[in-house]
Amino acid sequence: MISNERSWPHLRRPAPSQGYQPMPRAFVQEDTLKTGEIQIERKIFTFTLKENVRGRFLRITEDTSGKRSTIIIPSTGLDDFKQLVNEMVSAAEALPSPPANEPEDSVGNH
Repeated sequence: MISNERSWPHLRRPAPSQGYQPMPRAFVQEDTLKTGEIQIERKIFTFTLKENVRGRFLRITEDTSGKRSTIIIPSTGLDDFKQLVNEMVSAAEALPSPPANEPEDSVGNH
């Protein structure tokens, strides 16, 4: 067998009906230090600063019509995250607004 023809079991997992059961994650105690929420159009963003035995982190949850997505940023990356968000805000303010009758192609389509 050629090495690039190998089947990688971690790339395709069988469905639960085929006997695959994901390993349960161990419970990790998390303390909530601060939380805030904003609504933008139909989306609700919840920002929660938390702490566990491994350190502090920011959990950002997007809730759109019952569907949730979450990202977690370790506290060691918050300054870089803040700097990049500030750069994006500045860029958005500097660009001309799209005409009202044309939909924006890049916002919310990813």
